[in-house]
Amino acid sequence: MIFKRDNVQIYYEVHGEGFPILLFAPGGMRSAASFWRGSEWDPIDALSSDFQVIAMDQRNAGSSVAPVTGSDGWSTYTSDHIALADHLGLEKLHLMGGCIGGPYCFGFIEAAPDRVCSAIIQQSIGVDNNQDIFFDLFDSWATPIKDAHPEASEEDWLQFRSNMFEKDFLYNVDRDFIRQCETPLWVLMGSDAFHPEVVSREIAELAPNATLVEAWKNPDQDNTVAKALEFLHAHTPK
Repeated sequence: MIFKRDNVQIYYEVHGEGFPILLFAPGGMRSAASFWRGSEWDPIDALSSDFQVIAMDQRNAGSSVAPVTGSDGWSTYTSDHIALADHLGLEKLHLMGGCIGGPYCFGFIEAAPDRVCSAIIQQSIGVDNNQDIFFDLFDSWATPIKDAHPEASEEDWLQFRSNMFEKDFLYNVDRDFIRQCETPLWVLMGSDAFHPEVVSREIAELAPNATLVEAWKNPDQDNTVAKALEFLHAHTPK
């Protein structure tokens, strides 16, 4: 399905029935619903038995399209997320974000804390002497699509990249926000340069209602899906 807002078109899918959970997929700037199919466990399949699962393609990823400007950044994506939730009539919901989806979750929580009942943060990206790899990540996404965006100058692309990745900690929120974030969090630990372990641990240490999950990448062995469902049900309004 396509949600149109001004000159932005956001592709999304709805699976299952019940209380809603909005997913922000891994894949860096290419974050799209299809990336869940190749992840350690697929929440579209795993959670749609109990919940209404909404998966989306971020702007200019997958089947979503939008213009590019030098003012684009984390708040631009948050505005898409809030607008999609409004369009679907989701007054309250759960969130799940993998990779870049971790900061997307926190952007939504910062903008609309009363709407988010809980969030699963799966190996979030974050700062750990790794800015170069995120600049490269941005450039590898941007370069193939620049010809499709004549509205954006090279300066616009550079400013957009800076807005996204020339920041600290989680890029879009700071440590003070995490300390004050009352939303229940289930933090699935990262373990590589893109998803630093230290970032997952710090989120879990700072947030007042966070649980760190160290072993989750072998779902059959780690019982990940059952535990995720238990977490979400525990925080679903009755």
